[in-house]
Amino acid sequence: MTAEMLDPTIPFDATHTALPGRGFELGLSENPFPPLPSVLKALNNVMAHANRYPEFLPERLPRVIANRIGVMPDQVVVGSGATGVAMQIMQAVMKAGERIVFAMPNFDGYPIMASIVGVRATPVPMDTAGRQDLRRMALTVDRKTSVMVVCRPHNPTGTLVTATELEQFLNAIPRRVVVILDEAYVEFVNDANAIDARALVERHPNLLVLRTFSKAHGLAGLRIGYAFGSHELVERVRRWQLPFGVNSAAVAAVTASYAAEHELQDRVARITSEREYLRNALLRMGVRVPRSFANFLYLKGPDIAPKLTRAGITVKAYPDGSARIAVGDPAASRAVLEALSHA
Repeated sequence: MTAEMLDPTIPFDATHTALPGRGFELGLSENPFPPLPSVLKALNNVMAHANRYPEFLPERLPRVIANRIGVMPDQVVVGSGATGVAMQIMQAVMKAGERIVFAMPNFDGYPIMASIVGVRATPVPMDTAGRQDLRRMALTVDRKTSVMVVCRPHNPTGTLVTATELEQFLNAIPRRVVVILDEAYVEFVNDANAIDARALVERHPNLLVLRTFSKAHGLAGLRIGYAFGSHELVERVRRWQLPFGVNSAAVAAVTASYAAEHELQDRVARITSEREYLRNALLRMGVRVPRSFANFLYLKGPDIAPKLTRAGITVKAYPDGSARIAVGDPAASRAVLEALSHA
C-alpha cells in the first residue's frame, strides 16, 4: 500500500471499493477508506510482537473506551465486533425458549445469533412510514421476552427514532427485559439528532448501548466492538468473555483512532456528503430512498437489487427487490446511478 493511498486528503477514487473484474462491493456497509495512517503505524508496531498472547481477559481496552465515553471501566464490555458483544449479551441474559424482539428488516446477525443461542426471534414489521414501530414492539412483551433490540440508526433503512420515542419506549419496557440500543453507525448521526446515551444508561439499568469500530473507524477486519451499561448488567455479560478473545492490536488501533479524531471526522464528513449527493440524485431519478443517518442508503423498489447486481454491483438485497448500498465512494455512486438510469 503506497503512502499516496494512505493520504486522507486524496480523492476517494484512489481508494474506491471496486473489485478487479467484479464491479463494486457495496453490500457490507464498509468504510471505503483504509485505516488512518497513524492507526496503520500503531498496528505495524504491534505486529512486531504478534508472537505474544493478548491479555487473558481484556482490561486495557475497556479502560481506553471508558475514559473516552465518560463511564467507569467496569461499565464496558468488549468483544469481537458489535456482533460478538451482542452474542455475549444474549448468552448472558437469555435462556432457551425465551424471545428476542427486533424490527424487520434488520441486521441479519440477530436472527442468526438467536438460532445459535437457542432462543426465539420475534420480528416486528416496520410502521407505515418505514420506521421501527417501537409502540408495537413494546406491546409484544410477555413473560418469555428477555431481550429487545432498537437500532439507531436503523439497519438497513438508516432512519432514526427520535429521542422522545426512545425514552417512551424504554419507560414502557419492564426492567427485567434487557434492551440493546444498537449504535453501530452512531458516528454518522449529526449533532442535531444525537442523543445522550450515557444519561439513558443512568436512567435505565436494563439498557446496553452497543457500538463498533468497524464502520466510521474503518477497522472492520480487526473485529473490535463494545457495549456499555450499568455495572451489574455489564458484569453479567463479562462472565461470557472469551479468554484471549480480544486481539493485541485492538488497544493500539482504538487508542490511535481516538487520537486522530480530526482526521476521522473529516472522513465521516466526506462519506456523509457523498451520501447526500447520491440520495438527491436518486430521488431526482424517481428512486424511493429514506433519509439516512448512516453510511448507507436503502433503495426501495422491486427491481433495484436485480438491476444493480446485473451491473456488477454487490448489494445487500431484500426479498421485495430493495437494496442497501454502502456510500462514500464517488466512483461507486456513479456506477449506481448509471445502473439505475437504464430501463
